[in-house]
Amino acid sequence: MKQEAAATAWSIYESTASFGLVAASREGLLAHHLPYGLKTRADALEAASMSHPLAKEGSDLTRAAAVLLERYFRGEQIDFDLPLDLTCFTPFQQEVYRVVAAIPYGTVQSYGEVAGACGTPRGARAIGGAMARNRLPIIIPCHRVVGASGVMTGFTAPGGIDSKRELLMMEGVNVAAGGGVIR
Repeated sequence: MKQEAAATAWSIYESTASFGLVAASREGLLAHHLPYGLKTRADALEAASMSHPLAKEGSDLTRAAAVLLERYFRGEQIDFDLPLDLTCFTPFQQEVYRVVAAIPYGTVQSYGEVAGACGTPRGARAIGGAMARNRLPIIIPCHRVVGASGVMTGFTAPGGIDSKRELLMMEGVNVAAGGGVIR
């Protein structure tokens, strides 16, 4: 991974889960801190100052992203058609993120399917590695990538697999009693 661009702005939003934080550089959205773990606005302010110390509160882009994320967490189907700053990632990771960003709301793809779409049909593990480095969850919907059999694996965001399951169920994805996605 290349050196990360510095965030210039951030915005906090509130969801039913708690507070989230989105940050951007001059190029586009750079990071999204999911609302699983930031229990209060003060927690989100602390996360902003620690994670993005050079950034200021609010820009047109971060405010727009915060509004869309609030709507998403209320259960609305949202298209995050916003500029992204992926310059700190390798060309392969950038391609993975473009493919994953195109997975429609309420659907899933397997790591292998994403690998095939990226031109590396045997690269499911590499896809998993890219997903683990995704700094823009929901906006780049890594929660929509599952194991070949529908098993939910590899969600490193706060809340882990439980958060992934909750997000997919909110989007209307059929989840079996055992926790896997019914495809």
